[in-house]
Amino acid sequence: MSERYLWDRSGPPDPEIERLERALAPLRLPPAAPVRSRRALVRAGRVWPLRWAAAACLALAAIGLTRVAAPPAGNTSWQVVRAGGQAAAVSSPVRSGQTLRTGAGAGLTLRADEVGQIDLGPDSELRASTNRRLLLRRGMLHAFIWAPPRQFVVDTPSARAVDLGCEYTLTVNGSGDGMLRVAMGWVAFQFGNQESFIPAGAACVTRRAQGPGIPFYEDAPETLRAALDRFERGDSAALDGLLAAARPRDALTLWHLLTRAPARGRGRVFDRFAQLVPLPAQVSREAALRNDARAIDLCWDALGLQNAQWWRGWERNWTP
Repeated sequence: MSERYLWDRSGPPDPEIERLERALAPLRLPPAAPVRSRRALVRAGRVWPLRWAAAACLALAAIGLTRVAAPPAGNTSWQVVRAGGQAAAVSSPVRSGQTLRTGAGAGLTLRADEVGQIDLGPDSELRASTNRRLLLRRGMLHAFIWAPPRQFVVDTPSARAVDLGCEYTLTVNGSGDGMLRVAMGWVAFQFGNQESFIPAGAACVTRRAQGPGIPFYEDAPETLRAALDRFERGDSAALDGLLAAARPRDALTLWHLLTRAPARGRGRVFDRFAQLVPLPAQVSREAALRNDARAIDLCWDALGLQNAQWWRGWERNWTP
């Protein structure tokens, strides 16, 4: 990225800086008459360079410091800022317990300064329970969240999406089944004692009768995705094809299978997982097959993603 872009936007932009600028655009002050150059103001200590401002914004979000006034009684902090493709002349507050519905050709954009922004697609129904908890009954929701991890939750008829600092799209059909796709960060998908952990670039199906399914990377081979779909619909014979199609990257899928495959197939899952991922000496096949928590956590750590203590920490501290 060119340093010129950070000073006066004259150089080539950086995609991450552009993404942050778009997220913060609604908070921008009206332009004033120019009196001094931006560089001069920075030198005088009156304006931060964009990279410092961005870092400060992310730091505040990380520790949850905001100076947003509490909404009036009965209102959440969510505001309708765009409806039907048009910016709202005056932002409309969303009441606690209010249900928002969109028609066939219209959508809504909601924003809460201390939480994030949500785009609700056409033919959708969303209930605002609290500032940090929503219910998507049907339709499509795209969330870009800057609140601290685990503080924003979206319930659906078949699973709960717990934000771990991310951008994602969640869809729910009329039967209550859905799909979650993560563009940035992580999402924990939960239903009862069943959990799926979905990183950027991965997706996960959820079914009303079963809860969250097994995550897969969206660039996974079609043979793997088809076999996974059959397996989750009860075809245990699809397991062998799924394992054969797995790449090292698809060990994410196999890790979830370690605890969900039938007992008679779990050994094959572990053996294929061990072929794709170098495992530490402390992991024994016997311990993994009996679902020993430490062995399963060590298998997760071997994926080279966030370590098990990271997401277990969010899990322990999360409360509805």
